[in-house]
Amino acid sequence: MKQRKLPKNFKPLLWSYKFSAIDPEKDKRTIIVNTINYGNWKQWGWIMKNYGQKYIKQFLTNMPKSEFFARPLDLISLLLGIKKFKYASRNDYIQVKMGEKEIEWVGVDSLKRANRRGPWA
Repeated sequence: MKQRKLPKNFKPLLWSYKFSAIDPEKDKRTIIVNTINYGNWKQWGWIMKNYGQKYIKQFLTNMPKSEFFARPLDLISLLLGIKKFKYASRNDYIQVKMGEKEIEWVGVDSLKRANRRGPWA
């Protein structure tokens, strides 16, 4: 990480957060996801420069595909040469984060669910 503060042009991307309290290192997940989904070319360049292309690529391949909008995800995956993403519904991802569910990732289009819960199980 090269800079301690986010440029002011990131404020519209993080409108629901107290901008002055955002730490580029601690909040990098939020910054990267919002920048890819809502950012412009200049903002994409900033995350690449400050987090590194290798880190961004690794970050993207370890995030559920459902965290991103299709068009920016297609572009960033083309630019970084990413061919495979994890897939999970947003609900599955949240349940995993809360420790309510375990998921074994098997590829972009298929997902094995373990420990299913709910009426759909």
